[in-house]
Amino acid sequence: MNTSVKTNEFTFLEKGLAWSVQAFTASGAIAGFLAIVAISAHEWQKAMLWLLIALIIDGIDGTFARLFRVKKVLPNFDGKAMDYVIDFANYAIIPTYFFYEMGAVDESWRMPCVVVMLIVSAFYYGTPGMVSDDFHFVGFPVLWNIVVHYMFFVFTFSSFINVGLIFFFAILHFVPIKYPYPSRTSKMMWMNITNTVLCIVSNGAIIWLYPEVNIWWTALSVGTIVYFIAVGLHSTFTSKI
Repeated sequence: MNTSVKTNEFTFLEKGLAWSVQAFTASGAIAGFLAIVAISAHEWQKAMLWLLIALIIDGIDGTFARLFRVKKVLPNFDGKAMDYVIDFANYAIIPTYFFYEMGAVDESWRMPCVVVMLIVSAFYYGTPGMVSDDFHFVGFPVLWNIVVHYMFFVFTFSSFINVGLIFFFAILHFVPIKYPYPSRTSKMMWMNITNTVLCIVSNGAIIWLYPEVNIWWTALSVGTIVYFIAVGLHSTFTSKI
């Protein structure tokens, strides 16, 4: 087949690659659905692994989209809107369901925490400028999957502390601290990407080994979070938002 044949402005190959990227992004919805099925069965490891897969898909699909010029090749398809819908499901709704089912807080606090998690997530997505011009998230991004993961697989806190953490991270959504966008923040990009890979690998190992605890994987996992906090604070106080 001659892939140099043009359809309008772009070749069949270019359009095929662009649609493949959009399908790859859309597959995050499938991972999210499978996480819901696993949560319903209280298969915690499987559920979090599916959410981890969804995180990986979201982390790399933008790179492919820029590489294959998806916006130019498919100008009439709003991939960004699709990405937002899938992200809101995988980073807010499904992790909140995980939290609701896992019993991390007393019964009387479950619904108040759920309401706070979902409302602040919706507000954050509706706030202009949640990503700065230099590609930092302004305010703690909607990553309840990460919060719930650490609550369940890494640390064991009391109901009181878990409630406090939910409200703490909810407030952080609106505190203008700048957090690196690993694949797009140009400053220290390769360090950020390396740290992200280490975070994914260490937390994947923690999920896989659960309920066994490996101190080295745990230390590496916590270290990657400390790195992002330090970089975020440094970026906030050394540059203008």
